[in-house]
Amino acid sequence: MLNSAARFLAPTAARFPDRVGVEDEWGAMTWRELETAVERVATAMLELGVERNQPVLVYLPKSRESVVSFLAALYAGCPYAPVDYAIPMERLARTMENLRPALVVTDGAGMEKLGGLDLGESGAVLYADLAAREADHEKVTASLNAVIDTDPCYIMYTSGSTGVPKGVAVPHRGVLEYAQAVADTFGLTEDSVMGLQSGFHFDNSVFDIYGCLMTGAKLVIIPEILFMYPHKLMDLMEENKVTCVFWVPTVMISVANSGALEGRTLPDLKTVVFAGEVMPNRQLNVWRRALPNCVYANLYGPTEITVDCTCYIVDRDFADAAPLPIGRPWRGARVLLLKEDNTPAAPGEEGEICVLGSGVALGYWNAPEQTARAFVPNPLNPAYPEIMYRTGDLGKWDADGNILFCGRRDHQFKLRGNRIELGDIETAAATLEGVDKVCALFDEANQEIILAVESSAPLQLRKVNLALGKLIPKYMLPRRLEVMEALPLTPNRKIDRVALNRALIGGRGAP
Repeated sequence: MLNSAARFLAPTAARFPDRVGVEDEWGAMTWRELETAVERVATAMLELGVERNQPVLVYLPKSRESVVSFLAALYAGCPYAPVDYAIPMERLARTMENLRPALVVTDGAGMEKLGGLDLGESGAVLYADLAAREADHEKVTASLNAVIDTDPCYIMYTSGSTGVPKGVAVPHRGVLEYAQAVADTFGLTEDSVMGLQSGFHFDNSVFDIYGCLMTGAKLVIIPEILFMYPHKLMDLMEENKVTCVFWVPTVMISVANSGALEGRTLPDLKTVVFAGEVMPNRQLNVWRRALPNCVYANLYGPTEITVDCTCYIVDRDFADAAPLPIGRPWRGARVLLLKEDNTPAAPGEEGEICVLGSGVALGYWNAPEQTARAFVPNPLNPAYPEIMYRTGDLGKWDADGNILFCGRRDHQFKLRGNRIELGDIETAAATLEGVDKVCALFDEANQEIILAVESSAPLQLRKVNLALGKLIPKYMLPRRLEVMEALPLTPNRKIDRVALNRALIGGRGAP
């Protein structure tokens, strides 16, 4: 078995040296050029004194240079920690305080921003200076050989519901297994072209990066600005002959609602994968009708289990309000649905989704108490301590052996004696005419449900509730409707529930 996820690079560069491996809006790199750049930057990192398992923070735009920096850190025996280039400085300071990186890789503009932060013992260095060093192949090889597959590969920061950054440390073995699952499930080859949507600070990017590294597929880094212009985005897809995408549902919804798929054939696109939020069937059906020859897949998984642990290949049409399965556990993962008494949920019963396997993260970086609460021994295995991750998500098995996602434990509440899941309200509201995107909140102080919708239509609460009353019980109907031109999004382009909660309720925690 390979000891490092970076081991995919050398064989791929040897097989396809002159083929383009990574392309962004500023240019392209062949696989040979990528390997050369990685060895140069890794050599420079080692000469600057980084040591095995010391994290390297990468503070660069979404670009080829980011990919080089990630792999160079791995070649140097270090996990990489990608952060959003537009990250607020206060959050970056808190991330740095937790991570305590050995090195920060950035560019000129990033260096200016870092000037206002206390970097402690961390050193900031320009990517261009690292890439200018001569490669020392023997030194880099020795460093790479010292890695073991349980070492951390990357540290991905996620705020969860509180806004406090938590660094999820994911091992090499998880990435190695995940890349194999991606390649096998979706048939990636050297002729595939991946259209990267997510920022590198979002773990969906692991699908794209390592799927390409393993198979020799071309990675096209789509400029962030294009996701605001769906028609231009589809033009880029056609021009680059993109064959596979892994996008968050918010982006797919925007494309579907914009009409950008009308009259398009996108003959090269074969695979459309989505994860990160619940995908509304109404917009999914727009995609399926426009591009009927594509394979559509719904994936599920929190950052703590190496991107995804279940997969559902959409094999039929679903009514707008019907639940779309998140599928079955795939390669390297086992999933338990546990009730509150830690016994397995029977088919049709709700239970917390708990994940075991090679993809389970090592824990939260420099946060032992948080790690101990979330990464716990499997209560069904008395023979030895088998660590599982408690996701906080709820699910149930359907009659076909697939898991249906039932929302978050912390999004459930009781209102006048009735137990309510915010996701049920959102699913129903998403089917209404004129509603483009939706998010439901619960104002505990005032004991009322708030429905925030993105719409260009002049919606009224009374008419919305008349339509919702045909889909959900009366006790679930919102008392307050907020119509917005655009719902706030996180840097990962998911609906920002925390920002909405602060704006509409004034709280800081999860809605």
